[in-house]
Amino acid sequence: MAEVCRVRSSGTMIVLTLVVAVLSVAGCNGAKQPHIVFIVADDLGWNDVGWHNPAMITPTLNRMASEGVILNSSYVQYLCSPSRTSFMTGYFPYRTGLQHEVIAAGQPRYLPAHFTTLPEMLGKQGYRTHIVGKWHLGMCNWKYTPTERGFESFFGYYSGMEFYYNHTRLDGYDFRANKSVALDPTRTYADYLFVDHALDIIEKHNPEEPLFLYLPFHLVHVPHEVPARFENMYSSIQDDYRRIYCGMVSMLDEAVKNVTDALEKAGLTDNMFLIFTTDNGGPTFNGANNLPLRGAKATYWEGGTRGAGFVHSKNLLQKTGYTNNGMMHAADWFPTLLHLAGSKPDSDIDGVNQWDMLSTGVDSPRTTFVYNIDNITRAAAIRHGDYKLMVGSPGGWNGWYPLPKLHAQLKEQLAHDAEDVDQQWKPQLYNIKEDPEERHDLSSQMPEMMKFLQGELEKYRQKEVPPQNAPYDPAGDPKNFGGVWTPGWC
Repeated sequence: MAEVCRVRSSGTMIVLTLVVAVLSVAGCNGAKQPHIVFIVADDLGWNDVGWHNPAMITPTLNRMASEGVILNSSYVQYLCSPSRTSFMTGYFPYRTGLQHEVIAAGQPRYLPAHFTTLPEMLGKQGYRTHIVGKWHLGMCNWKYTPTERGFESFFGYYSGMEFYYNHTRLDGYDFRANKSVALDPTRTYADYLFVDHALDIIEKHNPEEPLFLYLPFHLVHVPHEVPARFENMYSSIQDDYRRIYCGMVSMLDEAVKNVTDALEKAGLTDNMFLIFTTDNGGPTFNGANNLPLRGAKATYWEGGTRGAGFVHSKNLLQKTGYTNNGMMHAADWFPTLLHLAGSKPDSDIDGVNQWDMLSTGVDSPRTTFVYNIDNITRAAAIRHGDYKLMVGSPGGWNGWYPLPKLHAQLKEQLAHDAEDVDQQWKPQLYNIKEDPEERHDLSSQMPEMMKFLQGELEKYRQKEVPPQNAPYDPAGDPKNFGGVWTPGWC
């Protein structure tokens, strides 16, 4: 029987999915190793942050973004598990087998154990490594869970989503403290619990030791649940999905405030690098918005893959208070954070060290990246310089979606666009610098560029790993483990 512990909450804090990094330039000029806090927001849309949309109430995120460096061309993957794969390994997901959709509850899919993770590498440099929030990189075997992948502690859930108050996914309970089931008899909102636990880690941390705190929050992923005080901040919004979603974004903002206030109080921010990023574009079908970008979560359009984010530090950034347009990919955080910790990757990863660009504003060393290669859907996309090539279906939501007045008004368009995933798409070419909204397909006008990018894409295909696509396995049914999602069946 699984070991069980109970969780507590002060009821005053909030959660979020953000990427915050607390670092000092270690190994560079012999400086003391910085603390690293990596915060990831879940399903945050391009138009759902205050620096893109003044209607969003995100004062903490706005302040930090304006004090730091806003990332205008920071790319993530089109879905949750693929982005987390890149964050943790420095590889494009098509090289790990996690390029196809996400790891669904009960599927024997996982980040293969032979990949060295970011916390494993940082642990070798003396970092104390903790994860609070969402894992979503496999749980069918204990060896795929966080405390077997380099984290010395884990507080959160294994799957891709769950109900915020009762911590269940489908017919099973999914909440853990390390490997023990974390019972919550008070049914406290998950992100309150995450923030409380993060504060506990921060308060107990020895500031003389470097800290890596990974905070992949549940917010603002469905289900649409948020305390009333946040929903009421947007009482003028008629659409239920949009009103609740916006409340969840503001709850995320408060969560970031509570975490960063604790970091300040503990004296950790004097030598800290903070990263905030989403894991994919916003799901317009669930109340998010990506205007003026095209598409949504689960697509290869810019609206599904260009992530809202920023970096912040009191002491490490030489140039601040501006928007950086340099090309960056989720895989780049791996070597960049290792550089700050005084290390470097020990394998031929896809990520590149972006520290010079982030800290001084020089040009990005990256000229090319792969949005994805998926031989199940026969779809792929690549960016080189200003140009983007897409082959096959870009996904199921392919339009430009306005802010909804009533969600029903979007249903017809969304339903029509969802059918597009099965249609025959010809290859498409866009100049993203001149046409970030992807309105003008240049494929017929630039045959030489088409030929070049198709050739580049084929080169990358040579390293493709067959995508994992195992179906649901009844062996993992929570009924076999007392109603709890539990590893140990693959």
